[in-house]
Parts: sequence; C-alpha cells; structure tokens
Amino acid sequence: MHIVFFIIFGFHYSQTLPAENPPIHFSQAEIINPYTTRIPFKLVDHLMVVKAEILNQEGHFIIDTGSETLILNQVHFPNFYEHQKKRSVSSGIMHSVENSYEKHIKEFVFQNFKLENKNADVIDLSHIEKSKKIKLLGVIGYNILKDYEVFVDMYLNQITLTKVDRHGNKLDKRDYLETIVDTVDFRLVNHTIVVNANINDQKVKLGIDTAAEFNQINKRVGKSVLKYFIPKKRLRLSGINNLIIEVLAGKLHRVKLSDKTYFGPMLTVLTNLAKMNEAFGTDLDGILGYEFFAQKRTIINYQKEKLYFIDYPLNHQ
Repeated sequence: MHIVFFIIFGFHYSQTLPAENPPIHFSQAEIINPYTTRIPFKLVDHLMVVKAEILNQEGHFIIDTGSETLILNQVHFPNFYEHQKKRSVSSGIMHSVENSYEKHIKEFVFQNFKLENKNADVIDLSHIEKSKKIKLLGVIGYNILKDYEVFVDMYLNQITLTKVDRHGNKLDKRDYLETIVDTVDFRLVNHTIVVNANINDQKVKLGIDTAAEFNQINKRVGKSVLKYFIPKKRLRLSGINNLIIEVLAGKLHRVKLSDKTYFGPMLTVLTNLAKMNEAFGTDLDGILGYEFFAQKRTIINYQKEKLYFIDYPLNHQ
C-alpha cells in the first residue's frame, strides 16, 4: 500500500525580507471576542485543514505544530522569486528540503487578530496537494500559533485560538466550558513540543505534531518498548520532498503521559528518526500525531509549556 505521509519540520536562519503582501483571511472563523476565535477544520485523511483566502485565491492551510514557520505553496505563489532563497534548508521528516526560500509577510490577519512581520517559507507542496486532492495554499506553523493558547478539538472539529500575554496568561479571562482533567508539562526544543512519557514503564521522549498523519516510534528505542509495538503490515510512504520509503506499521500499546493521561492502542509506524533528531538537536524516541489528538482533546500553551486535556463526552464513539 502506498500512502502519502505528511509531516513537516521547518527551520530557518535567513534574514528578514521586505515585502508588501496582503493579509490572509479565514472566512469560516467565528469571532468570540477580541481575544478568542474558533476556526472549524476538516480532516483530509489525517490532516487538519482550514479554509483561507489570500491574494484573491481561496484554498486550504494545514495546521502543523511541527513546522516552525508559516509555509506557502510555491505552486500558487509563482511571483515569490527564488532570489530570496534561504541560507539554510528546511527539513522534512525523511529528507531535507533544499529548494525552498523565504518571504517576509508584512501582515497576516487571522480574522480580527493581526500578526505583523512574520516570515514564511516558500516550498513546492504540489505532490501533497495532488495526493490530498485539495487546493493547498500552505501550512500554519509555530511562529503563528505560539502567541495563542491553542485548543485542538477533534470532537467538534475546530481549533480555538486565545491570545495570551508573554507569560502565557489568557487575555480572555473566561474559563472553558469543558473541564480540564489533567495537565502535563512539556519542553519546547526550538519549536518542537517534547513530552516525557512511559511505554511499558520505560521512559521515552516524544514529540507532539498535529500534522503527523501517523504516530512514529524510533527503530532504536529499547526492546521493552518495541515489545508493545504490534506490527500489522508494510506501507510505502511519501514525505514532503516526495521521497518514498517503506515502513512497518502496526499498533503501539501502553503509552502514558501521566497517571491520568494514557492511550488506547494507536496506529504507529516504525521508522528511523536519526535525521530529524540531528537537524533539531533532539533525541526523540517517537512522535505523536493524529492518533494522539483523536484520543485526547488537547490545549497547547507554548508560553507556559503545558498541555491541558479535556475528556471526550461519554457517548463519543
């Protein structure tokens, strides 16, 4: 079976580039108050996709906590010239992406939230666009999301963004209607969310990424962890640069983040994370993506470096 497997990790050290660009408008967003907005998403395979308009084009953006920047699809922005090529590469989970360049976005409007002076990486995402059969304008990453408390809710298929101050305190002082049942600390390694977890009582470090279509476990993790990875079949996967690899897919059992937060068996692929760990100076044993968010309604606070969890309703299937 051949599946396009999408997970982006972007990084850059390029200089800021002046430009005059129009804002991005999220047409389906619901404004709650000046600090909070809800944006519905649809699942395209296992990707969270929101509708947006930019440069008189209507299309889709993927929500990706694993990307450092706002990413624009070069296919739809041919006037972003290559003389603005980045001085370093962006890195995909399977291979580095060298044919990218950077654009400075003067103004990015998330409905009533105006974000100024944001950098965007410009990358050819055409093969992902074709495989997912959507008009993909780009990817929304960490440099957009970090200024908000981000509530990823797969029960209601929506993302709620609440503006926070530099200490991570919400400017909207109202509590969530739902009850927070657990809180877990994480470390922000560059832009990657890293949590300490246990698999079969062995300590592991896991990255959290909204755009990982499958969970991943590192081939080099200990035998006591791999004992609870139950292989089912082999898959051929394509990454951001269209490189195809074959991986072993199965179910991962006994994953716990705390005494209160644990997971049922999750679809996971066995892969080599050495290249990604080298690129980002991390030593991750695995990555939690779609299957993580499908089981846990999750709030991310980047400034406080905390995850908050809300239970699904009891009648949730």
